[in-house]
Amino acid sequence: MATTSSTLLDARAMLRTLRRMADEIVELNGGTEGLVLIGIQRRGVPLAERLCTIIGERENVTIPTGALDITLYRDDLQTVGPRPVVGPTRLPWELEGRHVVIVDDVLYTGRTVRAALDELADFGRPARIALAVLVDRGGRELPIHPDVVGRSVDVLRGDHVDVYVEELDGRDAVVLKRRAEEQ
Repeated sequence: MATTSSTLLDARAMLRTLRRMADEIVELNGGTEGLVLIGIQRRGVPLAERLCTIIGERENVTIPTGALDITLYRDDLQTVGPRPVVGPTRLPWELEGRHVVIVDDVLYTGRTVRAALDELADFGRPARIALAVLVDRGGRELPIHPDVVGRSVDVLRGDHVDVYVEELDGRDAVVLKRRAEEQ
């Protein structure tokens, strides 16, 4: 089957979206007191760092940021292979009493977020956990709902949303790849 691609967000639109999301995170938290952003490896980490930078510039504060690698918490770990690649988890502060925002690039089934919640529970008990995603593509298998969404898009099973970030991919974009039926 062939695929067709369309750009949902180019670099400028992605920046505008992240700025809006940063404002929504501050409003959701009622300010910046106790706020911590934690990105899910891989692309959630640079997105969390960018959101922290935007919030910091607008609110004149430094927001702590961290990283979660949920590989070992996945419910499909046995299908990943004998040697899964595990990235770093960085949480250099206590979670107790903090307002944690988990940041990820794309929300689909909800299983990645479930794994992130399981891992966070091993590090303490935050006052509140919220979820911010750049793209909500629908298709949930678990009762997981984002608190802050950059862009919602209806995506069919078998289609794909690719997020590209400058830090890892050399460009910023969100691209929808749809399967095209061959004739």
